[in-house]
Amino acid sequence: MNKPRILWTDDEIDLLRAHIIFLEEKGYQVDIANNGTDAIEKVKDNFYDIIFLDENMPGLTGLETLTQIKTISPNIPVVMITKSEEENIMDEAVGAKIADYLIKPVNPKQILLSLKKNIDQKRLVTQKTTSAYQMQFGQIGMQISDRLTFDEWKDIYKKLVHWEIELSDSEDSTMDEILAMQKDDANKAFFKFVKEHYANWFTSTDDDRPLLSPDIFKQRVFPHLDAGKKTFVLVIDNLRFDQWRILSSVFNNYFRTDSEELYCGILPAATMYARNAMFAGLMPSEIEKLYPELWADDDNEGHKNKHEEELIRRQLKRFGRKESLYFEKVSGVKKERWVAENLNNILENDLSVMVVNFVDMISHARTEMDMIRELANNEKAYRSITLSWFQNSSLLELLKGLSESDIRVVVTTDHGAIRVNNPVKVIGDRETNTNLRYKLGRNLNYKSKNVFEVRDPRKVFLPSRNVSTSYIFAGNTDFFAYPNNYNYYANYYKDTFQHGGISMEELIIPVITLSPKNSAIG
Repeated sequence: MNKPRILWTDDEIDLLRAHIIFLEEKGYQVDIANNGTDAIEKVKDNFYDIIFLDENMPGLTGLETLTQIKTISPNIPVVMITKSEEENIMDEAVGAKIADYLIKPVNPKQILLSLKKNIDQKRLVTQKTTSAYQMQFGQIGMQISDRLTFDEWKDIYKKLVHWEIELSDSEDSTMDEILAMQKDDANKAFFKFVKEHYANWFTSTDDDRPLLSPDIFKQRVFPHLDAGKKTFVLVIDNLRFDQWRILSSVFNNYFRTDSEELYCGILPAATMYARNAMFAGLMPSEIEKLYPELWADDDNEGHKNKHEEELIRRQLKRFGRKESLYFEKVSGVKKERWVAENLNNILENDLSVMVVNFVDMISHARTEMDMIRELANNEKAYRSITLSWFQNSSLLELLKGLSESDIRVVVTTDHGAIRVNNPVKVIGDRETNTNLRYKLGRNLNYKSKNVFEVRDPRKVFLPSRNVSTSYIFAGNTDFFAYPNNYNYYANYYKDTFQHGGISMEELIIPVITLSPKNSAIG
């Protein structure tokens, strides 16, 4: 293994001989330069892991030397060392993206700490993260094997997402494989849990009944209106909890998190069912019964979701609410004045609801476009694309504008998605729907044990096309494929993100309440 290589530049380098010997004994190779010009020439001719740079030197100053070094090798970490504690020099150095800033006289332990932070950090973090997950691995495994409540499943999923994000920056791929196996075990157990308890949630009044899609407005939105707060509900279609955790770092620049919860989406974990249920405050069969003109009995997602604003208005009316409502659905590129127009509309109304489809569009594009599949070739990359979109979106500009007002922001979603890998054969008639994670129809034929069948849709408040309609839901990483052209479709949809079935990623989803950092609490 090559020794980490340091360039130490100081016009009094001879006085630092003891420091250099200390570092060499610790396993570092140290090159020296007496001035900025020599340092620049050495950087041109050699690779260095890190540079220590004196700020106050004759000839080129440390800051001038830093500028030229960054031009030659922009990614090399540079630690500025100076006798000066003047704030303007610190500001210039930090603005030039130095890695660290030390005040003379420095001792060897300070130097060693700076080295560990800047060139050994990834290795040390990997070791620490791996060790910490190994300690929790057995504990999580034991929890998975117990009979759990939904709140306990939320806790397990939070832990798994935490370690997935932490280990994604690790250099130890072995732990990624172990975590993936543990998530797989958890999803198999979660599938059994949902099969056993789902139907009972609609008749139960006990504490084990989770917060469900139809409860969101009544329990997590209306209380803000009752407190006299303007409220903005942002529904990001297909947003998983791990994606929220990545986006939250951007939200935290402008908002404080009042609450971060997980709730249970309904089955099917698909937009036309789950989002309509959220906006109506009703289960799908109840929507069909009360508002038959607002429930389209077909397999076209766009048709089933064309009455969302009206469903919200009906829910407000049903609860005797008089608040003014603004509704907007967003997809594609926004026009120039989009942010200003929406900001005005949101601030003029008591309740505003915005549906953003971009994450769902990424999921579909990843299935259909090889380039997007390559860009989002694993879970970490999928999260990264989501973050990149958000950081450069008009939506973020809108949220920045809202952060200047006294408003409550509720961020949520209708369902998540899971990356599928295992095709399961299913046979249905021509009226059977096309979704890969759930099917509804007559005489569905399948062999997999990992299917949750609902023969009487009324028990789970789902509509029936006819008296013999049944639903089946896939679990874990399964997806349904027809026998015709089976190999083609099995290969085409393998390793794509799908939703509609039963997994933690699809059903355990976030609902977040935020308030602007500059507003009063309350």
